[in-house]
Amino acid sequence: MKRDFYAEVSARIVAELEAGAAPWIKPWSATPGNVPCNAVTNRPYSGCNVVLLWMAQAAGYRTPRYLTFKQALELGGHVRKGERGTKVYFIKQLEVKEDADNNSPARLVPMMREYTVFNVGQCEGLQESVTAGKPARVRNPDARDDLADQFLRSTRADIREGHGEAFYVPSRDFISMPAFEAFKGADQFYNVAFHELTHWTAHSSRLDRDLKNRFGSRNYAAEELVAELGAAFLCAEFGFDGDLRHAGYISHWIELLRADKRAFFTACSQASKAADYLRGLAIADAEAAA
Repeated sequence: MKRDFYAEVSARIVAELEAGAAPWIKPWSATPGNVPCNAVTNRPYSGCNVVLLWMAQAAGYRTPRYLTFKQALELGGHVRKGERGTKVYFIKQLEVKEDADNNSPARLVPMMREYTVFNVGQCEGLQESVTAGKPARVRNPDARDDLADQFLRSTRADIREGHGEAFYVPSRDFISMPAFEAFKGADQFYNVAFHELTHWTAHSSRLDRDLKNRFGSRNYAAEELVAELGAAFLCAEFGFDGDLRHAGYISHWIELLRADKRAFFTACSQASKAADYLRGLAIADAEAAA
């Protein structure tokens, strides 16, 4: 019987949510590097794989660096006997011809592929250059963060601080944020700022996600999930502890994931695109200033 990867992953996330935990919140606390990456290529994982590897990280591994069984052997090391790996997923585009005629047009069909990876902490015989993560960034948890502030400015988003509640207004394309002093500290402030900034990427002039029906429960829950994940991805990158912006949406997310087994993959993919879009703005700004 053919396995349904979408349903399997969705069921895992629903189980976590039903237990009252959002699996993208704080599994990386005190972990140097924060963003899961391949230990050989140093390429960060993206989409749903980030969350799945954060769930694995909760086992207490020192660094979020992963590799396949074969990669460990190629590096002169090996996975310890009895260790269980973590499944990660990639979409591979397969070229399919409509008929046997070589001149017939081919179409690309997305196929889900599953791979098993192991944390470097589950391996032996690997060099330190492979196992060592990036050192944790030193910062003051009670003060504004220059690097994160620079990132916010580089987006050129209209962020109005000190104006009551935190929200994004699509029709007027601006973000409202309470003053920094209204938050418990930097972690909470930047988590909320990144959440609203992810909503900001949905504007028709940017990534053009549908915000028209934002307050229909399922559509709204889906966009809130994108913003939650986008904020989590960015918080991890800057070394902030994530937080749950809208805990009340957990029941809506369970309903959403039960109704659509691909909803979590879609939300993760859109959140990754949003984070990439914002990074692109920051890079462009830095290049223009150079």
